[in-house]
Amino acid sequence: MHIYTKQIPDFPAYDVIIVGSGSAGATAAIAAGRAGAKVLLLERLPFLGGTSTAVLDTFYGFYTPGTRSIRVVSGISEDVMNGLRAYESWLERPNTHGAGTGVTYHPEYLKVVWEKLVRAAGVDILLNAQVLDVQARQGLVSALIVATKSGLRRYTSKVVIDASGDADVCHFAGIGYELAGDIDPAQTLTTTFKLVNVDVARRKTVSKKEFHALMAAAAESGHYQLPRKEGSDHITPVDHMTATIMTRLPSYRKNGDTVVNATDPELLSSAEIEGRVQAIEYIRFLRDKVPGYEKAQLATFGVHIGVRETRRVYGHYRLTRDDVLHAKQFDDQIALCGAPIEDHHGGADTAWGYLPDGQCVGVPFRTLVPRDGQNVLVAGRCFSASHDAHAAVRSMGQTMAMGQAAGTAAVQAARADGLIASVNLTGLRDQLRKDGAILEL
Repeated sequence: MHIYTKQIPDFPAYDVIIVGSGSAGATAAIAAGRAGAKVLLLERLPFLGGTSTAVLDTFYGFYTPGTRSIRVVSGISEDVMNGLRAYESWLERPNTHGAGTGVTYHPEYLKVVWEKLVRAAGVDILLNAQVLDVQARQGLVSALIVATKSGLRRYTSKVVIDASGDADVCHFAGIGYELAGDIDPAQTLTTTFKLVNVDVARRKTVSKKEFHALMAAAAESGHYQLPRKEGSDHITPVDHMTATIMTRLPSYRKNGDTVVNATDPELLSSAEIEGRVQAIEYIRFLRDKVPGYEKAQLATFGVHIGVRETRRVYGHYRLTRDDVLHAKQFDDQIALCGAPIEDHHGGADTAWGYLPDGQCVGVPFRTLVPRDGQNVLVAGRCFSASHDAHAAVRSMGQTMAMGQAAGTAAVQAARADGLIASVNLTGLRDQLRKDGAILEL
């Protein structure tokens, strides 16, 4: 804990505080609130949803790829889907890269869906609030220091869920993690963008193979600066609008033994600016070379750049590449994942590694429990996994399942002594099943 010159006001204590309101954090808040706990959800943006509303428009991981599409994530995620259905703002589509059926939605409606579900669960929401530091001793977090428009505030709770994506709470608390890029190359960053006035029917006349060939030829011509040669575009719930995953920016650099990644302010600032420059170049390529895009116009960039990995905590178990590719099952699993390893490395393509057809790897509860923490859980992309395993299980379907498990477990711990070690795994898994979660096929 750092020393501040001004007295920081204390605010009422909570049973559970969740940092970050992405697909993991918002789901954790709903689960904890529904269980009757006093819950606070902190979000640095002016809306809920994190990456699900600020960057992307598709949930992956709900279904397995392969010869049969099997639903492997449910529970609170189904309530989210019902909310989107009420606005007629979603569609299901096959993923052209083989990751399984994706659920594409309108992010602006999803913001409202998240907010309605979280508020209905009785959760207090504080937007435009960022955790700057923590008070912690030997992995026991006693307070969060939060920056707001009116200044710094101190919040306390029995249990903290770090769903920040970047493991910010764990970082400030001195809880151990692997910095992405230290052992294996970190996955790249992506600036997403959407285009309107697209002739979707004409675009569909171009196959994936032909699309990638056009992209590669344009890059090789020297007239277009396109670092990724197999980027993708897809339809959206809005007529004549498409969304893209195309740009590719480095997410880390090494200076000797020092790793700097997207948690570094200067690197992140540079990437945000360069990402928009790249996006404009891809738009130029699309308009010039791809049928259906001749009259397309830029509608929007993502609110911020898409970050795939920064810090991954060391938990009581660390999911591995072999676990994923062999569809390993665990006694304490709280979620399933059938999505392939999808490694957006620094080259022109993306590396894929598939599970056996129709099978899933289990996600152990122990991957949500930091090895060096006492009253802290993680949920989302900062969970405990190797680089390769993380590249499969980071999909938003899985992070929603993690969030439901973390929120449910946090309430159990808060009703005991606040320590995660107090969680009864049998009771946790029974409650998750009761609440609609899928724990085994």
